[in-house]
Amino acid sequence: MTVFEWFIYLFIGAASGMLAGLFGVGGGVIVVPALIMLFTHLGMGAEWVPHLAVGTSLAAIIGTGLASTAAHHRRGAVRWDLAVRLAPGLVIGAWLGAALAGIMPELWLTRLFALFLAVVGIRLLSTPSATRLRSLPGNAGLLSAGAGIGTLSALVGIGGGTLSVPFLSNRGLDLRKAVATSAACGLPIAIAGSLGFIAVGWGREGLPSGATGFVYWPAVGAILLASMPTAPLGARLAHRLPVALLRRLFGLFLLLVALQLAQ
Repeated sequence: MTVFEWFIYLFIGAASGMLAGLFGVGGGVIVVPALIMLFTHLGMGAEWVPHLAVGTSLAAIIGTGLASTAAHHRRGAVRWDLAVRLAPGLVIGAWLGAALAGIMPELWLTRLFALFLAVVGIRLLSTPSATRLRSLPGNAGLLSAGAGIGTLSALVGIGGGTLSVPFLSNRGLDLRKAVATSAACGLPIAIAGSLGFIAVGWGREGLPSGATGFVYWPAVGAILLASMPTAPLGARLAHRLPVALLRRLFGLFLLLVALQLAQ
């Protein structure tokens, strides 16, 4: 890995950690499109660029997720009872998402992520509306919800917070506990998803040196090195900056990235 690549991965990690802490959207929203563009520029495993980007993002989320979950746990904000009940569905869904990605053509996976970015961007641009709270479902309902969250999260390389925070907050959890519990839920998604991307990518031709399946470890290490210290900084800045304006600007940025990826 060249010095240029090393600094780019560090920058991606720092930006993803900062923006995740500032907006609570999850670092994968930054990591995946940045890696798609960088891997494409480097001509790295051209046939598998989005698969490598998603698998690498999921592996990096393990480290940041552990740090985030530990911080929330120290404040007593994680609803471990819910996280444990959601975990089986999340694991099943993450494996399913990885399996689907393994048979999905490169163009389809890139455009699926572009669509996901567009949805997140529109949500950031819009004003949240009041929604009627629902009660939490039983074990079967949580299994189904976890499977759905895990499948989409693994397909697009995120820890699931973009999906699980609204699910939990709309069912009566206050936002602080919803975010904390979502961080804990991101761990089974990231672990199962990254193992799934290793498995479905195992033995594929054209993968770069340093990759195990669809996980490129040099990028994982550099991204973690920069993202873990910057996420808490982003969270602190959220209390000092005009976050409402920044959310809209970031939403517009995501829409532009989505358009670029969809071309």
